[in-house]
Amino acid sequence: MPVTLSEPAAQHVANFIAKRGKGVGIRLGVRTSGCSGMAYKLEFADAANEEDVVFECFGVKVLVDPKSLPYLEGTELDYTKEGLNEGFKFNNPNVKDQCGCGESFNT
Repeated sequence: MPVTLSEPAAQHVANFIAKRGKGVGIRLGVRTSGCSGMAYKLEFADAANEEDVVFECFGVKVLVDPKSLPYLEGTELDYTKEGLNEGFKFNNPNVKDQCGCGESFNT
C-alpha cells in the first residue's frame, strides 16, 4: 500500500521546498524511540537514496527507506491547523497503541 500526502500536506511541503530553493520531496521513516517503541522521522530530502521507495502525491515526492516501509504502509501524512497549533499528523492504519504524549507508537 502506498504512503500518501493529503492535499494540504503536499501544498505545505511544496511551498517549503520553493522557499528553500532546493529539494526533491519529503523523507518519512521510523526509528526506535519513545515510551511506545517507535517514533516518526520526517525531514526534507535534497536527493533520493538508491534504496528509497518513492511515492508521489499532488506533485510532491514521498521517500521511504525499505526498513521503515512495513510500519508506514497505508499511512497518510496530513497537515492540520487547529487554533494556534499547526503541523503534520500521521494517519497510520498500522498503529495498535501510542503513548499518551502522542510522540511514539507500536504496531
